[in-house]
Amino acid sequence: MDAKTGLFYVFAAVLLFAAFRVITARNPVHAALFLVLAFFQAAAVWILLKAEFLAITLVLVYVGAVMVLFLFVVMMLDINLDSMRQGFWKHFPLAGTVGAIIALEMSYVLMGGFREPPKITGTAGAMDAQVSNTKELGKLLYSGYIYPLEIAAVILLVAIIAAIALTLRERKDSKRIDPGDQVRVKAGDRVRLVKMNSVVATPDAGASLAGEEKKS
Repeated sequence: MDAKTGLFYVFAAVLLFAAFRVITARNPVHAALFLVLAFFQAAAVWILLKAEFLAITLVLVYVGAVMVLFLFVVMMLDINLDSMRQGFWKHFPLAGTVGAIIALEMSYVLMGGFREPPKITGTAGAMDAQVSNTKELGKLLYSGYIYPLEIAAVILLVAIIAAIALTLRERKDSKRIDPGDQVRVKAGDRVRLVKMNSVVATPDAGASLAGEEKKS
């Protein structure tokens, strides 16, 4: 077994462990951190397959953007973990059945790929070594898949506009600040100076105690 195969088994083992901990961790923050670890291990496997562009895209997009946003949301919200655990065993048979079906389908697809290894000749292998997979992926995206790419971009734009519109709408239970009022505010509106005496005379403690004794 060479070094590349050994690294693949190490990354795959850590990836399976992290994926298992994602669905078994009780704390949502810990589950998100294990998912980050799983993304890093998947990126390492992509690098072993000489797909550097996909690996760096996985790290930048999912780890650097999606998971950071997810962690911020999870840590800012007050999640009731007890209510989330209710009904777990009730829905476990259905979830286990669906998971088993998905695992069998993935095993069938993967075992089919292992049974029929691709045949690569020496000339094709030499040509593949000289071609940049990032360049070829860009050519494929912006030539054969240009229309699906534009449709996905439009869908993402609509989703961004819809999220902004839902956030800026006026609701009774939301506390929002008008950016126009923040821009037009002056220094006098933010800070008010109050003049106070530096020394305040206090009554004599002994005299007050004597007065109380006379009254009693």
